[in-house]
Amino acid sequence: MSIHIYNTLTRQKEPFIPLEEGKVKMYVCGPTVYNYIHIGNSRPVIVYDTVRRYLTYRGYEVNFVSNFTDVDDKIIRTANELGEEVSELTDRFIAAYHEDISALGCQKADAHPRVTEHMDDIIEFIGVLIEKGYAYESQGDVYYRTRKFDGYGKLSHQSVDDLKIGARIETGEKKDDALDFALWKDAKPGEISWESPWGKGRPGWHIECSVMARELLGDTIDIHAGGQDLTFPHHENEIAQSEAYTGKQFARYWMHNGYINIDNEKMSKSLGNFVLVKDIRQQIDPQVLRFFMLSVQYRHPINFSQELVENAENGLARIRTSYANLSHRLDTSPELGDHKDIWVNKIEEVRKQFITSMDDDFNTANGIAALFELAGLANLYLIEKHTEASVLSVFMDTLKELAFILGIEVEVKSLVLDAEIDLLIEERIQARKDKDFARADAIRDQLKELNIILEDTAQGIRWKRG
Repeated sequence: MSIHIYNTLTRQKEPFIPLEEGKVKMYVCGPTVYNYIHIGNSRPVIVYDTVRRYLTYRGYEVNFVSNFTDVDDKIIRTANELGEEVSELTDRFIAAYHEDISALGCQKADAHPRVTEHMDDIIEFIGVLIEKGYAYESQGDVYYRTRKFDGYGKLSHQSVDDLKIGARIETGEKKDDALDFALWKDAKPGEISWESPWGKGRPGWHIECSVMARELLGDTIDIHAGGQDLTFPHHENEIAQSEAYTGKQFARYWMHNGYINIDNEKMSKSLGNFVLVKDIRQQIDPQVLRFFMLSVQYRHPINFSQELVENAENGLARIRTSYANLSHRLDTSPELGDHKDIWVNKIEEVRKQFITSMDDDFNTANGIAALFELAGLANLYLIEKHTEASVLSVFMDTLKELAFILGIEVEVKSLVLDAEIDLLIEERIQARKDKDFARADAIRDQLKELNIILEDTAQGIRWKRG
């Protein structure tokens, strides 16, 4: 079996073959740090963290780089409005970003470069593009000659002639062609700026990723990833800059995740329907948000609604409850050797199913389906008259192993969610109906250990925390 990735560049799934055997160079476009991240920003972070985890699981050594854009128009404007220095503002929101993604179970990148740390590299890169005739200076600005690069439009699958329609030169721009884009911007009064051969200024948006990817990963990288909205113009422009500079292919595989809608409407600040991660994680377990994001294959759009989040919460609770039940039974199960191989083989089949799903363009939706199947299989095993410690351990280890790849914690020691308790109570009620009093008593004891008090009422069993 081999991993296949849908490559935006070729618009087809391709077998993943990195440049260097056993090693992966991966670059993911990070946030512009002038505000807290919203759930739309969180999707690529969760998706590509999972991709990285799976590549590592499959034996690759992954060098994972994700940048911070810490100087641009929005940052400068926000800093001025708040009366802060640009560096003070960006430091604050970079710290907030790390806090949010950590809560979502995302690992830090191997490197988180900032634009402001690579200014000399950016200036040198632009200088080479000018020398090669791919860029030109115009009254303190520097622009890229889009038409000079023969492959322009190959990522977004658009021709230069198509792009020309509707293109125009905005007021204040000093470029020769409406399709040309800024590499360096002449400083406006009071703006943060750096000295350059073309005068004081700062970089355009697109140049930063070309420079930082090359500096940290080399001329050609294996995977370049980001949100679907970055395909054009940002990633298209990166290709033009990088390949003009090096004369080599910039990235072999391009991955783009789909959009997020809020209650079936496109999320946007103008509609006021965007949700900040820092707020949502105060309302729900952030692991539920991660589970929700991975419940849809990454290239497809995903709809965020209260109902779907509750479904994700209940789904995660089912898996966690299964794990908790296995753990609880483990202490009292002997080693009999009866039917052990049958159950272990069933577990291994589910693990293979998970790997097959993830090998197919990181299909986490089907990966989660495999987790549900494993949890259901565990529940079937738990109603066996005799359970064996070794089989219980294999169930638990496999649940943890596969969930870890998705960044999901199945063992929750510090907090038991309400949904998990409800499921345990429902299971106890069913066990009593089935006259499986041993199981019913085991669940009662488990709830007691969790400090949950059961109360019989006219409306049925109620519970409260002791």
